[in-house]
Order: sequence, then structure tokens, then C-alpha cells
Amino acid sequence: MKISVELTLTPIQDNYEPAIINFIKQMRNSGLIVKENPLSTQVYGDYDEVMKVLNKEIKTAFEAIDRGLIYIKIVKSDRSDYAADF
Repeated sequence: MKISVELTLTPIQDNYEPAIINFIKQMRNSGLIVKENPLSTQVYGDYDEVMKVLNKEIKTAFEAIDRGLIYIKIVKSDRSDYAADF
């Protein structure tokens, strides 16, 4: 089953940028399809593979920060080829 995931990591602390940058770099190195914009990161792939990577990388990101949260939206379909038509 293919899924599309939108993630926003929000460290609630000063000096938050290194944690976000590291999280995005780890997602890029995962082998999954990863797209980024200024507000979120999108990840696409097989459900089991995506969730395995997210489980590991979210834990690593949380261990690197004092306080934070992550917003996650999951869609059951591969939306990696989506292009706005407006």
C-alpha cells in the first residue's frame, strides 16, 4: 500500500535549526521520495517502509531536542506526482 506523508517538526526551544536540518537530511538519505517546502517535508512510498523510517527518524529527532512536536498527515495514496493546476 502506497502512502503520502506530510511532516512538520517543530522544536520548542532556542537553536532549533540544527534539529530540523538533521531530520530533513536523514529523510533525504532514507531512499524514499522526499519533497520539501518552507513549511513541511513530504515523504512518499510503501506504508511499511515509510513508517519504519519515520519511527526511527522521529525518535532520533526527539532525542536531539529538549521539547518539540511533530505534525503528521498521512494519505492513503502516492501523491508524489501531484502538480497544482491553478
